[in-house]
Amino acid sequence: MTLWTSLEPASATVDPGGSTTVRLRLRNTGDVVDEYRFEPVGPIAPWTRIEPQTLRLYPGTTGSVDLTFAPPRTPDATAGPNPYAVRITPTEHPEATTVPEGNLTITPFTEVRAELVPPTVKGRFRGRPKLAVDNLGNTRLTASVSGSDNGDNLSYDIHPGSVQVEPGRAVFVDARLKPRQIIWFGGKEDRPYKLAVQRSGAVPIDVDGTFVQRGFLPRWLATFLGVFLALAITFVMLWISYRPQVGTRAKEFESAGTISTLPPPSPTAVATTPPVAPSQEAVQNPVVSAPPQSAEAPAAGGGSESPAAGGGGGGGAPKKETKAPEVTAATAVTQLAARSTGRHICYRAYVADQGWQAPVCDGAEAGTTGKDLPIKAVNIAVSGTKGTAGSGAFQYQNWKGTKWTSAVNGIDNYLGSTKESDEPLQGFTIQVFDGSVCGNPHVQDRGWLGVVCTDAGGWKYIGSDMNEHLQLEAFRITV
Repeated sequence: MTLWTSLEPASATVDPGGSTTVRLRLRNTGDVVDEYRFEPVGPIAPWTRIEPQTLRLYPGTTGSVDLTFAPPRTPDATAGPNPYAVRITPTEHPEATTVPEGNLTITPFTEVRAELVPPTVKGRFRGRPKLAVDNLGNTRLTASVSGSDNGDNLSYDIHPGSVQVEPGRAVFVDARLKPRQIIWFGGKEDRPYKLAVQRSGAVPIDVDGTFVQRGFLPRWLATFLGVFLALAITFVMLWISYRPQVGTRAKEFESAGTISTLPPPSPTAVATTPPVAPSQEAVQNPVVSAPPQSAEAPAAGGGSESPAAGGGGGGGAPKKETKAPEVTAATAVTQLAARSTGRHICYRAYVADQGWQAPVCDGAEAGTTGKDLPIKAVNIAVSGTKGTAGSGAFQYQNWKGTKWTSAVNGIDNYLGSTKESDEPLQGFTIQVFDGSVCGNPHVQDRGWLGVVCTDAGGWKYIGSDMNEHLQLEAFRITV
């Protein structure tokens, strides 16, 4: 070896978002002038800067370069000791490469973001918002979730009550709000509430929301029922008071011995026209009146009659069995928008060996987890966002054979393919034309990858890394 190296210091500490410098000293122990090239290697190489990148030394002389580490304040900067190394390649003797190693300790930091999806829910007896908890720090987050309101008007059922979130990941907490008193008649009332994310030894993070409680019956219906009941009582009272008395005087005439007789009918009042005898042809070939024919002929071999037809003569036509229409994402989002105005997104997944699932909305889970079943196609529909667009990425063909499709509010948009010969999806791109859309994919052998959101009007890819070719198994979307 013709090179001596030393890191000063060998171990250093740095805060995410800050920087620190380590000096690398080296001496040319050979007998020729040589030039050395420096290259950082290891997990923290993207955050390492070396100045100068090359150094020329005469035999027996010593030089130094500075290594500057600047990890970002993101979950990628893993807290704790992180080994690093510098590859030193001599120009004259490239086979004599030297790789000195050191240790960089990144300090931990915590950053949590919580958001209600949607912030306003409506209902008569309960509301079901979801709380998205994002861990933007570089250490595992452990927190509990609780709910409260000023007037103690609501009860809270939160599942799970405590969460553990890895750095750079997010979890959804299901909350069910139930009013303590039901509004039987009248309009709606706003019930402000808050969900708190509490970490040990830290100030809780409060997320405000509103539960709009609707009356069980509208006010006009209560008035109508009151008037109707009053009229019904009045009618019954009048009927009881003025019911006609019906009687008979037949016994009175019988006791008096009076018998009423009618005179015999006049002979002239009896018809004298004799009946006409039927002809011989009519007797041999009688004419029988046929029953009315159904607009649709009965099926072949159907000898029995439906009981609803009255049991005689086949007068009723058999009814066809009608198939219920398919419930798509557009059907679900149209029904949801009718119940709750605002921005909504509904979607469903075509799962291999299972087919189309029932549509879900606003952050609920579509697909399967833990069953190793890929998603082959996705059906999406929106309301309040002026429409949606996107395309699917096949597992081994990437974007080959796919096309960018779009649909306006309330119309189905389909990504991917349900053909058995086509590959399953490893992800898809999505865009809404008004506002932004957020998604969290669950891929094979990786689990949930975390929430990503588009810029306003922009698009974002939701799925596994293109180079890994991992199948998409489940996803959640919110707008």
